[in-house]
Amino acid sequence: MKQGLTHVYTGNGKGKTTAALGLLLRAYGRGMLVALVQFLKGRVSGEVCALENLPGITVFRYARDYGFYKTASEQDRQEMARLNNIYLTESFRLAKDGLCGLLILDEIFAAYNNKAIDTQLADKLILNKPPDLELVLTGRNAPQHFTRAADYVTEFVKRKHPYDIGITSREGIEF
Repeated sequence: MKQGLTHVYTGNGKGKTTAALGLLLRAYGRGMLVALVQFLKGRVSGEVCALENLPGITVFRYARDYGFYKTASEQDRQEMARLNNIYLTESFRLAKDGLCGLLILDEIFAAYNNKAIDTQLADKLILNKPPDLELVLTGRNAPQHFTRAADYVTEFVKRKHPYDIGITSREGIEF
């Protein structure tokens, strides 16, 4: 039996999703079944455009951009939570049924910390994952019980960022 491990990519620095997607491409290139779930993300991004051209990769994400959860309307927050729970339930099914070898839960910590997801189901999936599942969790402010349970914990630290001097996200680089 292959041993699957849990990765946590957290911190306020840039690169958490990028690192997770690098691992996804590596696993896909070696024939693994891979799935990417992006919580709280709906903006069109270059990486998702690229993944759509690769057969056999499962991607769950919003069909539209709701913006930031904290500034969204109450109606949009409820819709985001509804979709997050659908994606989480599908992730649980994929993992339980052995339909993916690598599962990435991108921005799971923001969804979890904002209670924009069923936290009990998230705990069940993350803390009791199938032993052969490679699981990647990304986002700022990783809950301590997830970092304690993880095999890899990488913290991305921002030292300098163009946003600090007014340079906004650039297509092809940040999205």
